[in-house]
Amino acid sequence: MKEQVQEVLNLVRPALQADGGDCELVDVSEDGIVSVRLTGACGSCPMSTMTLKMGIEKTLKERLPELVKEVVQV
Repeated sequence: MKEQVQEVLNLVRPALQADGGDCELVDVSEDGIVSVRLTGACGSCPMSTMTLKMGIEKTLKERLPELVKEVVQV
């Protein structure tokens, strides 16, 4: 399960890296909660919540709808 989530995150990461940021997978719980850490420019960006929900979470839910329920930042 964690490997599948990491594969999808790897698709999103180039867009984050283009803006000087990145994300790392921290954990995937049994109930579908994905914990990520935004780093670099994304860690301090005022738009990080939008990036998290409309970018990362949306992509994960589209590609892994049976596994991912929510994405949270830690």
